[in-house]
Amino acid sequence: MRPARFPLLRLVSALVLAAGVAASGPACAKSRIKDIVEFEGVRENQLVGYGIVVGLNGTGDALRNAPFTRQSLEAMLERLGVNVRDANLNTKNVAAVMVTAKLPPFAAPGSQIDATVSAMGDAKSLLGGTLLVTPLLGADGQAYAVGQGTIQTGSVSAGGASGSAVLKGVPTAGRIAGGATVEREVGFQLANMGQMRLTLRNPDFTTARRIADAVNTLHPGTAVAENPTIIALRPPAGRDMVSFMAQIENLTVEPDNGAKVVIDEVAGVIVMGEAVRVSTVAIQQGNLTITVREQPAVSQPGAFAPRGAETVVIPQSDVSVDEEKGKQFLTVRSGASLSTLVAGLNALGVTPRDMISILQTIRAAGALQAEIEVM
Repeated sequence: MRPARFPLLRLVSALVLAAGVAASGPACAKSRIKDIVEFEGVRENQLVGYGIVVGLNGTGDALRNAPFTRQSLEAMLERLGVNVRDANLNTKNVAAVMVTAKLPPFAAPGSQIDATVSAMGDAKSLLGGTLLVTPLLGADGQAYAVGQGTIQTGSVSAGGASGSAVLKGVPTAGRIAGGATVEREVGFQLANMGQMRLTLRNPDFTTARRIADAVNTLHPGTAVAENPTIIALRPPAGRDMVSFMAQIENLTVEPDNGAKVVIDEVAGVIVMGEAVRVSTVAIQQGNLTITVREQPAVSQPGAFAPRGAETVVIPQSDVSVDEEKGKQFLTVRSGASLSTLVAGLNALGVTPRDMISILQTIRAAGALQAEIEVM
């Protein structure tokens, strides 16, 4: 006797129906506070240093053209007990470089960070070179890290005897993964702070108010929206700043942004926000094409032509004007949303570059209720 399958089918149908109802529900547009704000004092610090790369396969600086490389090489050798003053140095295996790195927030001494190395002189490639010990300085002139290691450029180059060459990537700039060791901490005591200020990446009054309300709902009286950018937080009594911020950063709010249209004319890219609205306006777009065809004709003398007649070329020009017709005015009603505007412009069959001109013209007519930013 076969088992009945109807209960199983009903169960599967119920699950599919439930999944469909869940998928058709309203999309959640909320974001965590940590994803839309910056925390005061919690940031990276830029480091920079000057160093020497050795071990290059004849692709380093020409010492005659790079006096700073020669002086650095002489000073380094003198510190190691080698006197090369007034010597004829002609090596091409050395290059002067600038070394940069980013010091993460709360980095402890002994931790490793990546370093970027870039040639300063006329070196052809840094591939396979070794960066010697290089102090990396902060904006205050103090050394916060020390860099050293083998450089990887990720570039490929090959050349032939005839002078032809193939180059992929940039061989004069490379990276040392974990090539810098942190030697000094940044003096920032988060646990001792009595107030933390959050900075919105996209300043907005509504978003700042929503963040303050979300925090005050959890801990009343601890958050104040000072302006569209800054929200000041104070931990409640008995709570330290670290545990308080760990709880606050995971709260979710729905960000609100102003109506804005960003246009990249070079790439022909248009990005419009959801809040863009259009007043009642009529749009018509047409193309005017002028075609000029040159088709020269050859004239040859006939059988009874007089003596001395020659074959000549007679130019013939055909000029035609074609104006696209059949497209009617597109009427966009007042308060139309972004989807309505895009659907209407697509119905006209316009290209992205034509759409840029249309949007700018609508804005000039005062019918586009949004800010236009041209990159």
